[in-house]
Amino acid sequence: MSKNTPIPTRMLLNPLHLLSLGFGSGLSPFAPGTMGTLVAIPIYLLFIMPGYAIYIPTLILFTLLGFYLCGYTAKALGVHDHGGIVWDEIVGYMITMLFVPVSWMWIILGFVFFRLFDIWKPWPIRVLDKNVHGGVGIMVDDILAGIYAAICLQLIDTFIL
Repeated sequence: MSKNTPIPTRMLLNPLHLLSLGFGSGLSPFAPGTMGTLVAIPIYLLFIMPGYAIYIPTLILFTLLGFYLCGYTAKALGVHDHGGIVWDEIVGYMITMLFVPVSWMWIILGFVFFRLFDIWKPWPIRVLDKNVHGGVGIMVDDILAGIYAAICLQLIDTFIL
């Protein structure tokens, strides 16, 4: 199986694959990473609404869980970082949205910046993406893309708005 080979829908019957495949969004034949990031928006809203006392521990849990989930599904597919594994996009987007106001403007800006860094992969993201394997390797590039995007949002919030 290659990084773009369609994933059998029966994998969604396994709860671990269901999560790593972004509740099915990763099965999209068109831009599964973008679809996974779209799924991250309601997840972000669900956990940010009660406040940071819930959001931050959830983000930490999702990150730690992601190392296992992504590696588990990659192993089952026999492909490192298959495009359909999008739990890393969910976590990356949640990192992006740390400490910005909750509004549609920020949700959209966060989406755009996260996708930009996830696709562009500036240094050291590209290096880590190529050289770190397993669940950690799948997650690390999106964690860094989320951090880069979060920094951009903070700069916009501080110096522009």
